[in-house]
Amino acid sequence: MNITDDQKETYRADGAICLRGVFNKHWIDVATEGIERLLANPSDHAEAIKGKTGPGSYFNDFGNWQRIPEFEDFVRNSPAGKLVGQLVGTKRVTFYHEHVLIKEPGTLKETPWHHDQSYYPINGDLVASIWMPLDPVPLETSIQFVKGSHKWGKWFYPRKFESFESYTANKEISGQVFEKVPDIDSEINKHEILSWAVEPGDCVVFHMKALHTAPGNINMERSRRVLSTRWLGDDACIAERPWDLPLPIIGGLSPGDPVVSDMFPTVWSQA
Repeated sequence: MNITDDQKETYRADGAICLRGVFNKHWIDVATEGIERLLANPSDHAEAIKGKTGPGSYFNDFGNWQRIPEFEDFVRNSPAGKLVGQLVGTKRVTFYHEHVLIKEPGTLKETPWHHDQSYYPINGDLVASIWMPLDPVPLETSIQFVKGSHKWGKWFYPRKFESFESYTANKEISGQVFEKVPDIDSEINKHEILSWAVEPGDCVVFHMKALHTAPGNINMERSRRVLSTRWLGDDACIAERPWDLPLPIIGGLSPGDPVVSDMFPTVWSQA
């Protein structure tokens, strides 16, 4: 699949776009097998969060692509890197990390409104996440975005998925100003919310500063399994953050360095 000019413009204007049928059954199976392997041997980062109500839990784990061969296969050989490269307009795409998100049947725990980039020691504008479902996801339980929020020119504090609390700064870094995420739910009429019903093979690509959330999984028979991946373009560089990072890996690089190393492999280059 080649990205069209209209799709590029939609991504740049809205901060998120749904791409239909871009991953074939092979890549869905690869990602599914990788998640099964991860569930059998989760990392120290793994969480299984229970909501106040509902029988299910919200599992998430990240930073495992180098030890889960199916994830590495997906990173290096699937169309994902090319899709991001064409969509964001970069000459090179490097891979940052993957994040597995599973809401079991009846998991009413929501994901807090947040944007991804402040969780990571990464600056730059040509940075995107791919949210790839491995199960059908109806509109009422799908990921949601505040349209255009990536262009607000704001950095928001990361939030903890379990408590929804903002991270606490423990040092000062010159030139960085962060705000608390606004209460989007209370001012929902002020914003245009983007969301799509999706099937396996579809994905949502979004800017890492786009504000987003996801409802709980009200389906009592089927999990909502997602492989979310982070991709970096030409202008991405290592940055400091004023809090403890959930994945404090910088690949031997220093602030200001381009994010290219064995830890962050180049997976696509413009011909």
